[in-house]
Amino acid sequence: MHKLNKIIWGLLLVAAGVLFALNSLEITDVDIFFDGWWTLFLIVPCGVGLFTKRDKWGNLFGLLLGVFLLLSAQDVWEASLARKLILPALVVFIGVKMVWGGLFGGKARKLLAEKKSSGEPFEETYATFSSCNVDYSGRVFEGGSVSAVFGGAKCDLRQAVIEKDCVLRVSAIFGGVTVLVPPTVNVKVEANAIFGGVSDKTTRDAGNLVTLYITGESMFGGVEIK
Repeated sequence: MHKLNKIIWGLLLVAAGVLFALNSLEITDVDIFFDGWWTLFLIVPCGVGLFTKRDKWGNLFGLLLGVFLLLSAQDVWEASLARKLILPALVVFIGVKMVWGGLFGGKARKLLAEKKSSGEPFEETYATFSSCNVDYSGRVFEGGSVSAVFGGAKCDLRQAVIEKDCVLRVSAIFGGVTVLVPPTVNVKVEANAIFGGVSDKTTRDAGNLVTLYITGESMFGGVEIK
């Protein structure tokens, strides 16, 4: 994905350079600073991220919002109407995302429910107006949760013993959670971000037979997985 990201941005820069050169030579006369040109700073990164990042929903919303604002700047519809529709559109988008997750992303919740009902130890870590660091080095990890509310938390699984599919529930509310995972497991994120972000920087390997499912929410906070 990182290589694809570099290739796409490289091609975009080459195209922009060629356009500038053609305009300078008066071969073309393309108005670069058209009405709403600033929306490209939202449309282009989100459009690229839609193909190169794992957070498809966030980039899709950013892309649609950018196009929506561009059309408003181009007087396709009135600016006042656009301002009135942004919040309802955001609510609808979040609702669609939650419905999609409920229909097609239930493995994490299923594992979480099975773990809690099994009676086996389920370690829960909280950071409220503080910070904490939980390290599973040398320990068997089959499931747990990490929450940060107005604080920061780090969960280190790099040296943990992970022998089967497991789940980690994360919650970042006005706070941040960092999850460090070993390269020997796949990661699948089924978390919701509402005015927050969930960043998965891990790499997938088809040869890994064990998957770590990460579920939860980020609200006015951030979750980073690496």
